[in-house]
Amino acid sequence: MENPEPITYLTQQQAAEIDQLLMTQSGYTIDQLTELAGLSVAAAIAEVHRQSEYKRVLVICGPGNNGGDGLVAARHLHHFGYNVCICYPSRAPEPLYEGLVTQLESLPAPFLSLESLPEELLNFDILVDAIFGFSFDGNPWPPFDDLIRRLASLRENCRGHPKPPTIVSVDIPSGWHVEDGDISGEGIKPDMLVSLTAPKLCAKRFDGPHHFLGGRFVPPSIVSKYELKLPPYPGTSMCVRIGEPTCADQPGVSPPKCIDKSVEADPFVQFQKWFDVASAAGLKYPDAMALSTATKDGKPALRTVQLKKVDRGGFVWCNNYSSRKGSELSENPHASLLFYWSALNWQVRVEGFVQKVSNEESEEYFHSRSRDIQITPTLGIQSIVIPGREVVYQQYKEMEEKYPEGTTIPRPQNWGGYRLVPERFEFWQGDESSVHLRLRYFVQDNDGKMEWRCAE
Repeated sequence: MENPEPITYLTQQQAAEIDQLLMTQSGYTIDQLTELAGLSVAAAIAEVHRQSEYKRVLVICGPGNNGGDGLVAARHLHHFGYNVCICYPSRAPEPLYEGLVTQLESLPAPFLSLESLPEELLNFDILVDAIFGFSFDGNPWPPFDDLIRRLASLRENCRGHPKPPTIVSVDIPSGWHVEDGDISGEGIKPDMLVSLTAPKLCAKRFDGPHHFLGGRFVPPSIVSKYELKLPPYPGTSMCVRIGEPTCADQPGVSPPKCIDKSVEADPFVQFQKWFDVASAAGLKYPDAMALSTATKDGKPALRTVQLKKVDRGGFVWCNNYSSRKGSELSENPHASLLFYWSALNWQVRVEGFVQKVSNEESEEYFHSRSRDIQITPTLGIQSIVIPGREVVYQQYKEMEEKYPEGTTIPRPQNWGGYRLVPERFEFWQGDESSVHLRLRYFVQDNDGKMEWRCAE
């Protein structure tokens, strides 16, 4: 991926020299640098992967400074709302690292032993590789060689998995040569790289969707001495994106020109493929979908809702059954959905009929939401006229007092899930020539067996 402005990539020696200058000439302590680096990593992860969609995080920490960055990132991710676990098999004895472990244990954030880790690591949404950094040289030793092998083989092991974990590497993908990258071609292939201070030379060989720079602490004297060219940090952010997000399955291709020429026979497989690309590309709200309903006499209405789940049964979202869309669906169950991912120049339209999900599913969805979001449906104010916003704030406060922290908020009976059962799909792919591609899927009766058919 290329940036509009040139960026400096450091050799291993330059990275070591700058690190030393930061702790001598510039007056930073190792504790301060570790804190700033770990916060930068957590901020970059949170910018791309919302905790509502990528809840479960495993941070794998090595024995040195890179592992310390991972411990700090784990603490911040916990406070950001993620469910964080840490694997720290070779704990450093220095007070800094002992203190970081104590901080995590007090949250509490669980530490997992090597023996308790599942072989394929599929129980997590995000895997943070904080094993080895720029000072590492040579071959990984046990148990880190096995951990790196498992991360490197994750893509192969996840074939057919609906949502494989995202790998985030801290500064250097562990096992890579700091300057030459993945020499063997069999190393970790991270989806996201968070370079620290300045990118190292191996980052030029990174072709995943997301490359960030963290470490907003390099003083002008060091910038001048090494003639560093670094991108400006936006606003108060601790991280900055390098280049543009790319399509996850086509490294190096910018989203507006991401052309998918493959066609799946099954529309659910085709949708999951496109949805995974939109999610990995860092788009805002890839799960947002326009829902079109109509009254029994055909008057249409349109609004945006959030996709909660998609499986062979259909597309699920949740809302108030007494809302306008709920009333329209009760008298006319036919509806359509539209996903539009402008950065990819893709859209997906789904038509079908709508039915309520089971009470059990609605309960599960309701209690999976954060506590503050659980309170909102209990107010019962959707699609009605209220005197002013202060009424909402007052009702919200009353519900907080009625259900203090630690108590269970009951699901309102007029709130739950809907499922659109598809009858037709249309996948649209834009092209700069205006010769757009459309794939239409429809159900056809084949000797009494309903099968999906595709027409281009």
